Amino acid sequence: MSNIIVITGPTATGKTAIGIELAKRVDGEIVSADSMQVYKHMDIGTAKPTTREMDNIPHHMIDFISPDDDYSVARYVNDASKCVDDILQRGKIPILVGGSGQYVDSLVAGRTFSSRGDSKLRGELDEEFDRIGGELMLAKLREFDPDAAKRLHSNDKKRIIRAIETFKTTGKTISQHDQETKMIPPRYNAIKFALTFADRADLYARIDQRVDEMMSQGLLEEVHSLIDMGITQQSTSMQAIGYKEVSNAISHNLDISEAVEQVKMESRRYAKRQLTWLRRDTNINWITWDRIPNIDAGVEEILNAII
Repeated sequence: MSNIIVITGPTATGKTAIGIELAKRVDGEIVSADSMQVYKHMDIGTAKPTTREMDNIPHHMIDFISPDDDYSVARYVNDASKCVDDILQRGKIPILVGGSGQYVDSLVAGRTFSSRGDSKLRGELDEEFDRIGGELMLAKLREFDPDAAKRLHSNDKKRIIRAIETFKTTGKTISQHDQETKMIPPRYNAIKFALTFADRADLYARIDQRVDEMMSQGLLEEVHSLIDMGITQQSTSMQAIGYKEVSNAISHNLDISEAVEQVKMESRRYAKRQLTWLRRDTNINWITWDRIPNIDAGVEEILNAII
């Protein structure tokens, strides 16, 4: 197995900065693990690093997909693994940086999704869900995968559809597929670090500050430009926090200041979900900030752990 470094954690904890500084010290290259930084024309709302911030450190998996494209974790694993393998072959160290937990875990594990993808069937199931509702779709799933049906809520449209699609395309329940996947040794030997704050209030204050900065940098104008490009609210890219709330305010002529408060609230909720996801992983090394991130100290902590 190959060695990679993972830097993850909730939004606004300094992942980008610490990843770049670490890359300078270990001759590394950054592989983004952010589900929304893959999209072009979406720079401010995704906190995409600028050319200046990158500081001549190569970055991969950023800014290469059209915002009207339906990118997925399956495509990410396929694309990102090629980047990681190439970096390793050149004798560099891949540093996986981002807060999209499913992207991180799926890439490290080397999960393959190709056998359970059928866009035509998925579209039909999507329409059926809208027509008959979540309760009846969940009842259908219960017929062949009661374990999955027990775990899912009737409002969880995406996962219910995925579970039915998996069975219809592979003959295996998603419960069986996931269990078999867990039995496969991970593709990469990753040492993982997660950033957080000692006081949750400090994290939330950082998030609120970041949203205000995004607005002052031109998030409203960025969303307007996406709408002008024909990107609809149904697009996967427009489901990103920040874009979803602002585009909704624009389309319904609502107060932008209320949308900003909603962005802050949803960002805080997302950070809480990120922490919940990460705490399930017993192999994570936590780096805890006191009030504000100390990037230099964080880099030293990582270096001490990997050397």
